[in-house]
Parts: sequence; structure tokens; C-alpha cells
Amino acid sequence: MTTVFEAAGGTEGILRLAHAWHERVMADEVVSHAFSHGFRPDHTERLAAYWSEALGGPAAYSGIYGDETSVVRIHSGNGEHDEMNRRAVDCFDEALRDAGLAGDDRLRGVLHDYFAWATWNTMYHHSTDEVAEGMSIPRWSWDGLEGP
Repeated sequence: MTTVFEAAGGTEGILRLAHAWHERVMADEVVSHAFSHGFRPDHTERLAAYWSEALGGPAAYSGIYGDETSVVRIHSGNGEHDEMNRRAVDCFDEALRDAGLAGDDRLRGVLHDYFAWATWNTMYHHSTDEVAEGMSIPRWSWDGLEGP
């Protein structure tokens, strides 16, 4: 069976999606606030590596950049931001169209479900002190979250 990563076009497809999402969030008056402090010049490449690994591709992120602990710590300690989360998910759905990944209903649905789950459930803790050491990047398949 093809992985979600492969169905999304592999590295090139996920990179297109990361670029499209980043463009959308930078244009959004609420979500862009998350980037107001600045961001790495290679943000979209790092994001694509993370999504690729999470969606069944190679361990590109954890092999080069770090583990889930480092990712979650970057995104934690910023207070509640439900409206930002909702809009980030909306930007992702629009980015799926921009990246040419919205034509397959099943793929679009799985990618949406992954991003919404990750946005609401894994990325944000009230304090960086709450983030456990040694976490691995959660994997997502056609059936949703894999493993424990």
C-alpha cells in the first residue's frame, strides 16, 4: 500500500504543500502573528521534512534537525490560541488546493485530519517544562495515528 507521503507526491509534493501553507499563514492577519518574532530561512524545508516523516516518508527531520521534543518546545509556552489554530487549519486546507493535493478526496481528508490533529493535540503545551524528553515524531497513516 502506498503511504500518505507517497500519495501526496513524495518529497516534492510535501515541499509544495509546505511552501503553499507558509504563504497562506504569512498572509493571514491572525496566524502570521506566530511568525512575528521571526523564523528560520529554511522553515518550509524543515516543515516539509517533518511532515514527510510524519506521513510515512523518510526520517528526514529526525535524522537532521531533531526529535519531537524539540519541535513541541518551539511551539509551546505561548498561551491559548484557539482562533489561530482554526485559521492555521483553514490555511492548510487552502494550501492543499494551492499545492495540487485537493483532487483526491481521500488524500485531502487524511491530510486535513493529520494537520488538524497535530495542531490541536501535539504542538502546543502551556509551558516548555511540560514537554517530555525523547519524544519521537508521531506517524500518521491512511487509518490515522499509528502506534501508542
